[in-house]
Amino acid sequence: MIVGVLKETLPGERRVALVPAALPSLVSKGFEVLVEAGAGAAAGFTDGEFAARGAKVAAGREEVIRAADVIVCVRAGAGGLRAGQAVIGFFDPLSDPGRAREFAAAGLSAFAMELMPRITRAQSMDALSSMATVAGYKAVILAAYHLPRLFPMLMTAAGTVAPAKVFVVGVGVAGLQAIATARRLGAVVHAYDVRPAVKEQVLSLGAKFVELPLEAGQAEDKGGYARAMDETFYRRQRELMKRVVAESDVVITTAAVPGRKAPVLVTGDMVRGMAPGSVIVDLAAERGGNCELTESGAIVERHGVTVIGLLNLPSTAPYHASQLYARNVANFLHHIAGKGAIDFSSDDEILRETLVAHEGRIVHPRVKELLGEA
Repeated sequence: MIVGVLKETLPGERRVALVPAALPSLVSKGFEVLVEAGAGAAAGFTDGEFAARGAKVAAGREEVIRAADVIVCVRAGAGGLRAGQAVIGFFDPLSDPGRAREFAAAGLSAFAMELMPRITRAQSMDALSSMATVAGYKAVILAAYHLPRLFPMLMTAAGTVAPAKVFVVGVGVAGLQAIATARRLGAVVHAYDVRPAVKEQVLSLGAKFVELPLEAGQAEDKGGYARAMDETFYRRQRELMKRVVAESDVVITTAAVPGRKAPVLVTGDMVRGMAPGSVIVDLAAERGGNCELTESGAIVERHGVTVIGLLNLPSTAPYHASQLYARNVANFLHHIAGKGAIDFSSDDEILRETLVAHEGRIVHPRVKELLGEA
């Protein structure tokens, strides 16, 4: 099986789907890897490094598409690919199900990395968690850069500097990484999540868990992803969180529900109550934002507070983001094509849950339902 690696074309996307270190395990299992020249340059990987680890470097994109059985990429698209190929990458089929029709119409077998099931066997392939780790780290670094205060407590001859207060809303993978990073920088960290079960994880990282007297019920689905709550719940949550937000120097929000608009957790009135110079980093900006004043893709100042709604934070650390993503992709390839071909008739949960389009039609039940084709 020939695996093709294309240079990403989305503006600002600096990651690459496979890195040189991921190649030996694939080559040893019989995969051939064909890499478009310059595919890894933006992430810090040279063509020479790919060649030294067993890949063939193609002069152009067309050569890769013509030869490859499977195309792996970060941001998957149907443009230019040929019928019968398999493509693996991110394309957000739950939020933009129309993209699935493009893959089906092109005769492609499309695997969405966002749909990886949250089961033990698939942990090494969970690209969403890998990218959330990078995003959580970068959120704190951005906050520290924009905050006109220092994060750690300092005791100097000129007096003592009090530590910054950081509030993390949403304790998934990104939230946990944000907590750990803020703690390493010396901040006092509080965190909140609708799932009381994460309290132990918060405490283990040295942060304090904010407990609100709310009945969350079923806050996550059977796949381990967050479940949308009703507006009454969110309104009560905002009322109780207002004091904590006002006392914080930095608020980092991470709450997202797959296929749904992000819930508004921080209102304009709550932002108005924060001290001048405070910072909000909204990791849900791509889905509308957890902060009412977030502008997707921008850094704005509102009521003296810096609101950061930058998109695609993993791409701002492309070297390690690519490294993590490449391991996920390589493990996925081993799983679905380790015997030299993809068995599309398999009832394997990992293959079934990630396959969106095949043989000219949409095959994923949730995507079909969103398109009215169930």
